[in-house]
Amino acid sequence: MKLTNTKYIPDNQIELPFWESGLLVAGVDEAGRGALAGPVVAASVVFPMGMNNDLGCRDSKLMTANDRESLFEHILVNALEVGIGIVEEDIVDSINVRNATLVAMQESLSCLKAANLHALIDGNFFKHDTLPFTTMIKGDYHCFSIAAASIVAKVTRDRIMQELDGKVNSLYYFAQNKGYGTAIHREAIVKHGPSTYHRRTFLGKILGNE
Repeated sequence: MKLTNTKYIPDNQIELPFWESGLLVAGVDEAGRGALAGPVVAASVVFPMGMNNDLGCRDSKLMTANDRESLFEHILVNALEVGIGIVEEDIVDSINVRNATLVAMQESLSCLKAANLHALIDGNFFKHDTLPFTTMIKGDYHCFSIAAASIVAKVTRDRIMQELDGKVNSLYYFAQNKGYGTAIHREAIVKHGPSTYHRRTFLGKILGNE
């Protein structure tokens, strides 16, 4: 596999102290937090101890769609475990997007079976009753495992939005905008009204209700 852009690829220096103390690391990140439609998706990725970032994992926002798709498959092959958490748009509306992100991350971690685990979380907000964790601002930029999780979450969510595009007859261009508030997406909402996949709490300004 040849990546289009090899800049800003993190090494494994953040994971090393945990591995040296006998702990596996789960990198955790989300996708879809700022979207107008569709779910919030989180992923947790656990690599073998001592693994280098030979895959070239980095912040998914810095990658092309083709590179993300290629790396997604390589991550699934090389990781010890991968967990996915999905919180649908109606739940996002009912508990707010911050809490929805927390729930999605917790769900992704609940899929993992490893016992000796420390979670590295992208961002500065997380809670867990039993699992030790560390939050990191721009973790997907600096941490190999979190970068891998950002790729898995992004590709998983993009595929969901492509499926939703077909269910709404492409009226909202989900296959292109993935539910984010692009100009053409906003115009489609005004023209057609929101679909069942739109987050009502995000639409007030667009529809003139605020």
